[in-house]
Amino acid sequence: MAGSGGGPLMAARSSLGRRAGRGVLALVSLALLGADRPPGLGDVRDVRTWSYPDYTRVVVELTRDIGLESDPTIRLPANPGADRPERLYIDLPGIWVGRRYAEGVPVGDGLLRGVRLGQNTQNTSRLVVDLESYDTHRMFTLRSPDRVVIDVYGKAKRKPTEKSSRGGPAGSSRLSMQSRRLKTIVIDPGHGGKDPGAVGIGDVHEKDINLKLAQLLAKRLRARSFKVVMTRTDDRFIDLEGRTAFAESEGGDVFISIHVNASENKNLRGIETYYLDEEHERHNVEVAARENGVRPSEVDALQQTLSRLRVAEASKLSQSLASYVHRDLTKGLSQTYGQVSDLGVKKGPFYVLFMSSMPAILVETGFLTNPKDAKLLSSDHYLDVMAAQIAAGLGHYRNRGDQRAHRLAPGGPDSRSRL
Repeated sequence: MAGSGGGPLMAARSSLGRRAGRGVLALVSLALLGADRPPGLGDVRDVRTWSYPDYTRVVVELTRDIGLESDPTIRLPANPGADRPERLYIDLPGIWVGRRYAEGVPVGDGLLRGVRLGQNTQNTSRLVVDLESYDTHRMFTLRSPDRVVIDVYGKAKRKPTEKSSRGGPAGSSRLSMQSRRLKTIVIDPGHGGKDPGAVGIGDVHEKDINLKLAQLLAKRLRARSFKVVMTRTDDRFIDLEGRTAFAESEGGDVFISIHVNASENKNLRGIETYYLDEEHERHNVEVAARENGVRPSEVDALQQTLSRLRVAEASKLSQSLASYVHRDLTKGLSQTYGQVSDLGVKKGPFYVLFMSSMPAILVETGFLTNPKDAKLLSSDHYLDVMAAQIAAGLGHYRNRGDQRAHRLAPGGPDSRSRL
């Protein structure tokens, strides 16, 4: 885990060697343990947990979509006499887990004792979350890869940690705002490592421009007395889940993801800045699909999730941030390089923004597929001016109206509709 100088998110592996919550549910009968696997079932690819001061996230990555349209989570009370803690469970139809997770993934962070999976029937696995402290929860699913996510909120407070069976984020039906001075900026240079992002004229890779601009931006922000952390400081791959998990664990006040655009239309050029919203236009879906690494049809599935989780209040803060940054960015570049193509502030369903509990934006700095934009983006001076103007926008956002920044915090009793 990186300090204030920035660095990649490194997820810790958790041992499967001890049982989390003995006898909580009889998940796997001896008959099933010895049974042959039925054909056509999906698998559990990974189980990850992330612990934050107010909640713990459980992510179960699957090899197929299991079609959960609503929250089927069942909460069971504690039974001290039988050494059974309070627990949540969800059945995962069409999934085979066998005995791999019968021993459980220990957590022990003050909210969760641990997580277990077992074969409930030949065609259905069961996910059990053993609780130590519970106030409310929310459950949702994500695609590409297919994941079941449970966020558990409680009264326990503890230092953020990450655990995984292999190798990461959001809320409440009512969002309360924790107001404080804006201090920590998380810069996310998009793509990296095996993921080059857009590939433009002259075989220029988006990932390299993103990193160079992010490093220049970090320097400019530190000169303005911001604390800066970066999701990556070199050419490495970090999944979208891990990027925002890192931002959360570092206590970020603002999350800014840096990207470069691409289009089949070589004449299309310009700058656009996105914030998270369930409403979007077709072009925005195409951009989100590329940055999310999914098909446009799968962006529609994320839109449905956003609609259920009610992102309106979070969007207001991110929209304000996007407006300040975009205004200063386009204005400053126009003053130095002549009129730039201003494509505006837009709404879009981006995974990397959806997973954040802080104001978050994604800046598309130009089109690598357009000759004019590609030439500008290859100029160190242009990138430095761009970094200076993004930093100016963040400075104006910090100094706006109430002089404070906000993070999203849990609140409200309803466990069925939260962000």
